[in-house]
Amino acid sequence: MIESASPVKVAALYHFAVVDDPAALRLQVLALCEEHDLKGTILLAYEGINGTIAGAPDDIDAVLDGLRLLPRFGDLEVKYSEASAMPFLRIKVRLKKEIVSMGVEGVDAATEKGAYVDPADWNNLIADPNTIVIDTRNAYEVAIGSFDGAINPNTESFRDFPAWFDGFADQLRQDPEAKPKIAMFCTGGIRCEKATAYVKARGFDDVQHLKGGILKYLEHVPETESLWQGDCFLFDQRVAVGHGLREADYGQCYACRMPLNVADRASPDYVPGEACSHCIHERSDEQRARYRERQRQVEKAASEGRQHLGTE
Repeated sequence: MIESASPVKVAALYHFAVVDDPAALRLQVLALCEEHDLKGTILLAYEGINGTIAGAPDDIDAVLDGLRLLPRFGDLEVKYSEASAMPFLRIKVRLKKEIVSMGVEGVDAATEKGAYVDPADWNNLIADPNTIVIDTRNAYEVAIGSFDGAINPNTESFRDFPAWFDGFADQLRQDPEAKPKIAMFCTGGIRCEKATAYVKARGFDDVQHLKGGILKYLEHVPETESLWQGDCFLFDQRVAVGHGLREADYGQCYACRMPLNVADRASPDYVPGEACSHCIHERSDEQRARYRERQRQVEKAASEGRQHLGTE
């Protein structure tokens, strides 16, 4: 982490929209970020924009204002947080086939997504016994928290979701009279938003998703009224947060990505950067040697007061 004299504002953003010329848009977005000395990564594709940027609060606000002025980006979804140090080394604006990888051609989340459900209305929706609630995250994320009664597809990657749903859809179609109401959620809203487009393309009409994801729910719904159980896994150095977005006490295994609680980290099978009780018997000696060398480099960089390139 690069020390900062003042708190760094971090903005996680995404929006599905039809982008006619991602390459031209990339030059505009990169110039805007460089003008305001922001760092982070932004992905652009024909289906929209996704990324996380960090910098001085006024500069973050200026860049987001600029992005919202671009064609079709007025409804940009943004979540804010603060960091005591700059979490990124540079600004990168990359062209991708998808802004979130599902691996299925023709999924149009820009125009065919399901309906948004505000966090304030989510409890009523998922408490309805006629609602099928689906967690679109990966198994290692679901392991530390989810909504009570939600279906866990047990996927290792979002690319596994379409195949899982196709099998699940076959079960739903066994009752031709049934018209299921499907509610989906994920960490910040982007995966479940794209998943709703896939589900609708498979012939299901009543499909909804949690606007802003679990993070928006945990931020705005009081803990006394919450139907969330456990903590929410994050893809950053905090690892997980709970109600009110309070940081939870988790580490993470670099080898298998599993979040690790206090007991997991106290296990004799836990070797930082190399293995934990979930994967110690599932990795080869060659893999563990690579993990061990990476951990050595991370610790060396930390002792010298710099950020290891692989941790960006």
